[in-house]
Amino acid sequence: MFVEVNGNRMFFDVSGPKIRAVDGVAVEVPTLLLLHGGPGFDHMGMKGELLPLAEHCQLVWIDHRGNGRSQGDDPAQWNLEQWADDVYGFCQAVGIEKPIVLGQSFGGHVVQAYGIKYPEHASKLIISSICAKWDFNLCVQRFTERGGAEIGRIAANMWGRMEDDDIAEYMRVCHPIYNVSAAPNAKPTPTIQKFKVLQHYLKPGAQFQTIDMHADLAKITCPTLVLAGGQDPIIPWELTRKMADALVNSEMRYVQMEHCGHGIWRDDGPAARAVILDFIFDKNPA
Repeated sequence: MFVEVNGNRMFFDVSGPKIRAVDGVAVEVPTLLLLHGGPGFDHMGMKGELLPLAEHCQLVWIDHRGNGRSQGDDPAQWNLEQWADDVYGFCQAVGIEKPIVLGQSFGGHVVQAYGIKYPEHASKLIISSICAKWDFNLCVQRFTERGGAEIGRIAANMWGRMEDDDIAEYMRVCHPIYNVSAAPNAKPTPTIQKFKVLQHYLKPGAQFQTIDMHADLAKITCPTLVLAGGQDPIIPWELTRKMADALVNSEMRYVQMEHCGHGIWRDDGPAARAVILDFIFDKNPA
């Protein structure tokens, strides 16, 4: 499905109804807006382990401007400010009020920017596997620890140059060790990849490698769940923890799963979903 948002055609999908019959009564369930990672990919990579949340919530998936099936070919609009405006504008366009907004990796960067600019809009935020200020050296160190010197070299080339060949080698060699328990024979998720968007946002000197949102995170006031994987090489947990600690005006809950990598649900779906649902429905962690 498509909707016009800030002059751009945005793709979205919905899993589960907003109003459900429970014991003969019409009940509204929370709306969970999910923001995918990348950039340059689509929402399909999130659906596998998070789709079961539709038993409890209405799930709304979007492809960011310039990503996936959404339009947006102007590199000048591939930035956090625009993507944050699009989250707000999308909700206005389709009539979503007080959403719970979950962002994974790059999507978590967008959630931070959105929460900073529109602090009264969301009811809750969930920020997964991301930081407020990235660290090149720590990332390369973590890849080296996970896979050895050659893996570290490939990661350094990717994040230090990000030419087409660097991306291809990195996606082939480093991306598979983002997580701990990926099945070697599992069928790949059918995703749309637009590496020009990825290069624009992630390359040396670009917004991802230079921005520091720590000071502005004090503007976020709604309850926030922060998720980290202890084995995440691309966003080391120390960076996520530092981001969480900067949420000084939010009722913040930090959950780190030591046996998980980038996107904890990819390594332990049941445990990750339980943590998310406990937060959504205001249950105290065990």
